[in-house]
Amino acid sequence: MNFILLHDQVAPYVAHIQLNRPKELNALNLELMAEVRDTLKELDQKDDIRVVVISGNEKAFAAGADIKQMADKTAVDMFLIDQFSTWDQIRKFRKPLIAAVSGFALGGGCEMAMTCDIIIASETAKFGQPEIKIGVMPGAGGTQRLTKAIGKSRAMELVLTGDFIDAQEALMRGLVSRVVPEELFLEEAIKLASRIAAMSPVATRLAKEAVNRSFETQLDEGLHFERKNFYLAFASEDQKEGMKAFVEKRNPDFKGR
Repeated sequence: MNFILLHDQVAPYVAHIQLNRPKELNALNLELMAEVRDTLKELDQKDDIRVVVISGNEKAFAAGADIKQMADKTAVDMFLIDQFSTWDQIRKFRKPLIAAVSGFALGGGCEMAMTCDIIIASETAKFGQPEIKIGVMPGAGGTQRLTKAIGKSRAMELVLTGDFIDAQEALMRGLVSRVVPEELFLEEAIKLASRIAAMSPVATRLAKEAVNRSFETQLDEGLHFERKNFYLAFASEDQKEGMKAFVEKRNPDFKGR
């Protein structure tokens, strides 16, 4: 089974990557992330593609990471898997990347959306970093990009409570570019991609690089610190309990150790 669907040339010079794990609300397992990475590598080399739109479906962009793949891992296991090298390669995609978000964009899903250059959200979109509820913390940029996007106080509240924000708050705080009706979220993202694709491919790459340099100054240092703490969380009993409870569909009993 392919974990993504590639729709090439949905408009002139525009490709669409659709996350394709609908039963799991597009939870980001290692295989799906590898497919996204490899597809973006290929599209980066294609002259007939200038902009890429990435989406899930109406119910979920991506509801988080695949907890079942991580629940029994140790800190060393997570370090050796090195899943974040895949995220780094996605972040280095040189062409404009637009996230079309409807429904849940939580945990890794929120982090993936924030890795993109522009987010178009449907009225039903929900954003959040609920990792704290399963005994860990964001590990793919959530503590860094969310803070830069919406400010320290609100980001701290979301990260420490696991609460969600809706599309209108995301728009008000600058996390997303615009909010559109659910039935139009992908169409509007493709329209925007078409407008950008009509510009100079060289200029758009240079402009993207310049904006990201402004946004991501010292981001690497923040990501390094975040990942160290993410791995450390897997040394805790709370991580084991949180993920086990998630898999068993019960409330976790955290002990603080």
